[in-house]
Amino acid sequence: MAIREWRVSTPVPARELFAWHARDGAFERLLPPWENITVLERTGGIENGGRLVMKLRKGPIALEWHALHRDYIAGEQFVDEQVKGPFGKWVHTHRFLPEGEDRSILWDHVEYRLPLAPLSTLFGAGIARRQVERLFAFRHLRTLRDLARHAAATGGRPLRIAITGARGFVGQALSTFLTTGGHEVVRLVRQPARKADEIGWDPRNGEIDAARIEGLDGLVHLAGENVGERRWTPEVKQEIRESRVRSNGLLARTLGALKRPPAVLVVAGGAGIYGDRGLERVDEDSETGEGFLAEVGREAEAALAEIDESRTRVVPLRIGLVLGAKGGVLGKLTPLFRFGLGGPLGDGRQSLAWIGLDDLVGVIHRALVDPSLVGPVNAVAGSVSNRQFARVLGKVCLRPAVLPAPALALRAGLGERADALLLTGATVEPSRLRSVGFPFLNDDLEAALRWELQGRG
Repeated sequence: MAIREWRVSTPVPARELFAWHARDGAFERLLPPWENITVLERTGGIENGGRLVMKLRKGPIALEWHALHRDYIAGEQFVDEQVKGPFGKWVHTHRFLPEGEDRSILWDHVEYRLPLAPLSTLFGAGIARRQVERLFAFRHLRTLRDLARHAAATGGRPLRIAITGARGFVGQALSTFLTTGGHEVVRLVRQPARKADEIGWDPRNGEIDAARIEGLDGLVHLAGENVGERRWTPEVKQEIRESRVRSNGLLARTLGALKRPPAVLVVAGGAGIYGDRGLERVDEDSETGEGFLAEVGREAEAALAEIDESRTRVVPLRIGLVLGAKGGVLGKLTPLFRFGLGGPLGDGRQSLAWIGLDDLVGVIHRALVDPSLVGPVNAVAGSVSNRQFARVLGKVCLRPAVLPAPALALRAGLGERADALLLTGATVEPSRLRSVGFPFLNDDLEAALRWELQGRG
């Protein structure tokens, strides 16, 4: 039987530390991004009798883990115990200990036994110990970072935030961040709303349940046709354009007709609005560029112009490549690089603006709560050449990144998308975020990749 214990000091009272863990989304927030874990079933919360069933996938192997919660003491502790799963035994005690009036100790105590002991203990004890240590290092740093961001927010009151695209790559991370911070999230869904936390809308046909938008504190618009999934036929390009321009226009008209519109509207757009600028540095005051993505970006932002900013603050985000292990471009590239099949795209000199998923969530949160952020905001942490990006990703994956993808091959396979998404770019500066002192968790590319792929901050 192995016993491991960790204690970490946190910058909030014990009651708030406990509340963070008790709220919806806490389990998902603490899932390591490098692991393939899916929640299959949930009954209750962390109170006695609460159950959680999840699937863990390691390559071709999939295992279920059934956890039962017990020994619940409000504000002080709870226990989760594996009743079925990959371990011979797993009992995890969470305790929340006061450390003065404004601080607390997060105390984790785990007792576990590997399956098929003692043979497995002889050969696998070291590997298991390193994996468990890595898991809890990640959990504690994620908790500390989230608590710090919520504590730094002005006002301190719970907000009601509506999100389009809440089930997407960014939307899920944002939703769990907000709910663990004590905010209420309402999802805009493209079918009739069936739950109290849903609002129906159909941007293609210009329909939305406007009454449910009335009185919200904020609205975050993340939904839109994926620009990289399909070949850009004229029909697909039209769908991409309309998915952004029409939906922005619908939200603008809806907010304009409300007596109590949301105080802030945050809208996701792309750094592709700057077009291909080579090594030229651009910020929010720079002219937008040329090309399809730049045209779509301009039209989408223009559709927001009719909003009365004396009633609703509008923050269009110009987002770079989002680095997240479970989605986006990084999720597709990482397996290739781990097999030694990665390398620069084209000549590798094109600039790539990027931001870590946690920092993008932080930017959206800051836009929701900071009244000084108005107008376009570059949601990027840095820009590097594509060659440098490939080299660093290869280093993190412990593989050489020496297999370039020729531009001709990319254009043959992807068509117009190749130039717009992979072979051109701009060096984008986050000037507005710097002006308000936004604290990036990772503005170094290697650190950002290691956090997502290894849990090392």
